[in-house]
Amino acid sequence: MSFTYPPSISLARIPTPLELFEYEPLKEAGIKVYIKRDDLTECAASGNKARKLDFLLADALGKKADTVITCGGVQSNHARATALYCARLRMETILVLRGEEPAEIDGNLFLDRLVGSQIRYITRSEWQDRDRIMEEIGEQCRKDGRHPYIIPEGASNALGSIGYVKAVEEMAEQCRAQQIKADYIINATGSGGTQAGMILGSRLFMPYTGVMGVNVCNDEVYFREKISGLIGEMLEMFPAGTTAGAEDIHMLDGYVGRGYAMSRPEELNLIHDVARKTGVILDPVYNGKAFYGLMEECGKGTFQRGNNILFLHSGGIFGLFPKKREFTFS
Repeated sequence: MSFTYPPSISLARIPTPLELFEYEPLKEAGIKVYIKRDDLTECAASGNKARKLDFLLADALGKKADTVITCGGVQSNHARATALYCARLRMETILVLRGEEPAEIDGNLFLDRLVGSQIRYITRSEWQDRDRIMEEIGEQCRKDGRHPYIIPEGASNALGSIGYVKAVEEMAEQCRAQQIKADYIINATGSGGTQAGMILGSRLFMPYTGVMGVNVCNDEVYFREKISGLIGEMLEMFPAGTTAGAEDIHMLDGYVGRGYAMSRPEELNLIHDVARKTGVILDPVYNGKAFYGLMEECGKGTFQRGNNILFLHSGGIFGLFPKKREFTFS
């Protein structure tokens, strides 16, 4: 099935590899996991946001924007990727970040500062009004003679989510080439756009493959509504010749742990074990939690022996550095 994509620019280094994840506990469970290495979409701007920004920044350039405004947590991978790409494209960035300015500038925030982003910190209570705050900043930019373009949290709107429709088309081609019959695609879900795009992509290009999200914040009820809305917006803006809806949204809920961007020892221990045994570096906020959820669900019997799972590595390596003191090395 074909799909007509909106205009994009080539920032992400794609296609990224799809490779067998040689982690011994998965072999013992009789489950094959193939890791989709979207941590390799770029170097400093690595991760799943690169695919979304290919479409969103093309739109920004088409609208003659000179300033991009977006938001996220203090260690937001999305904010960092946006800041780096905008520096490359000679656009200014204004980042609205949830939390207080830390005493030590590390990880993603260090890279934000390195490329000259303007940063506005807001409280957790102000975060509820983040869209209004970004609109106000945009209005001030216009008064100053600038041309702003606002990207929502996680680049998760209909246009950004199209990046993961295209990613699934890429995965389908790789599965055919490697003769893999994929039963499930599993990803970390933080703002919903990646999963929404992959659900629509699976309906178009891998109709026998289910998409499961491991939510790293909020809960299943929240994400079923959010993702359903994004899918509806995509289908309205980009007719796809197929349908997708609430019945296609599957969440592996219960792995938020201590909360968004907060880690439990067992999650960090798994990240350490995977790194030591495979050389694959997972991040503590997104795919580390998602992989922890996957391993727990394997233990519960959610997946059957012989299942083939595609696991999206969504990047985020820089988020490890602010957590370095939480790791225990023997």
